[in-house]
Amino acid sequence: MPYYIYKIHPPLKTLELVGEHASFKDASNTVKALRTELTQAAEVASSAGITIKMIFADNELAAEDLLSQVRPPEPMVGDDY
Repeated sequence: MPYYIYKIHPPLKTLELVGEHASFKDASNTVKALRTELTQAAEVASSAGITIKMIFADNELAAEDLLSQVRPPEPMVGDDY
């Protein structure tokens, strides 16, 4: 299963496939480079709010489905489980 790298554009959380890698190390290095570029270009209004995510999935459709799911918030300290 490959690692997929996506840019997530606000406000509708539009997914843009950036790349696909067979190994974690290559995917991780690509994500780190993209995040560094994004941080350096933070002054540009078009890059505000964009996030870069990597996901391990069977195919592109499964990766987009996993990224589109809304996860429940983590319990706060003191909350009953």
